[in-house]
Amino acid sequence: MAQVIPKKEIKNPTPPCLDDRVLSSEDEILDVLERVVRSVVHVNTVRVLRDRFYRPMPLRGMGSGFIVEPDGWIVTNAHVVRGAEKIGVILHDRTLLEGSIIGECQGTDTAVIRVDSKGLEAAELGDSDRLRVGQRVYAIGNPFGLEGGPTVTSGVISALNRSIHSGEISLANLVQTDAPINPGNSGGPLVDTRGRVVAMNTAIIPYAQGIGFAIPINTVKECLEQIRTKGRFLSPWLGVYGLTLNPQLASYYGVAAYSGFLVTNIIPGGPAHKAGLEAGDVILAIDGSRIMDVEDLRREIARKRVGDHVKVEILRDGHRGIIDMVIEGRR
Repeated sequence: MAQVIPKKEIKNPTPPCLDDRVLSSEDEILDVLERVVRSVVHVNTVRVLRDRFYRPMPLRGMGSGFIVEPDGWIVTNAHVVRGAEKIGVILHDRTLLEGSIIGECQGTDTAVIRVDSKGLEAAELGDSDRLRVGQRVYAIGNPFGLEGGPTVTSGVISALNRSIHSGEISLANLVQTDAPINPGNSGGPLVDTRGRVVAMNTAIIPYAQGIGFAIPINTVKECLEQIRTKGRFLSPWLGVYGLTLNPQLASYYGVAAYSGFLVTNIIPGGPAHKAGLEAGDVILAIDGSRIMDVEDLRREIARKRVGDHVKVEILRDGHRGIIDMVIEGRR
């Protein structure tokens, strides 16, 4: 006969360790974020403008940044510090230091500044080439210059390889995120759940919700390395001008293709000129990546590094061919 357990002895425990596991995971992430926050700085700038009577008018600005080397190397957005007469850097412990611009990478909206201090807590830099859509990330910065130190917002990677254009600014290969990015967050880090910086916050679309953009950290690292070793940054460059090919242009020029990059001018002495590219050629692909328009070409070149060897597939006089080219750099 089966043993009957008295009702008072029946136990109904919660699922084993489920809540503890979730709590432990959240605590670990919070500990990671607390550590990262110590590497985030608030950047204050002063620009001096002149009124119509040529009287000086100080204009204040603000942004964020993060420490990349313990001896005072910091990265932020170039638009945060561009034209600044004075730069103030506030550390997580409220220490105020004077910063100076070491160099800028205009094409990627990245600037390197430095403060006279040692033993600072630097952020761990990740690998943006490993990012995946849907991945959880956290944006850290100083929105609106609010008192009390950096703030943290969370979201996911919404898309990769985005491009944006605003006035004279054109940025490619950006990370899109729905983690809220507000004025003052520019230059702050976008980090993964392990606290590794995977991108640098740079822009938002003001009339949209949940659409922010960040510069991949691998792009930032390349800028930092060139400025540290060469004192300047060189953007990858082909040395061509052209148009997006469409059926109308194809008919006008008698080209046997309806998409691609139609080369209209070659810069003498540039990499395209040295490789034998000619006006009238249509660039169809670079290293196997299809080129449908001007943006595709810009995006693919932005992925390359100065000195890279690339295979450019072209259409010339109705015949396809491959041209080997070496990417050069320009300021």
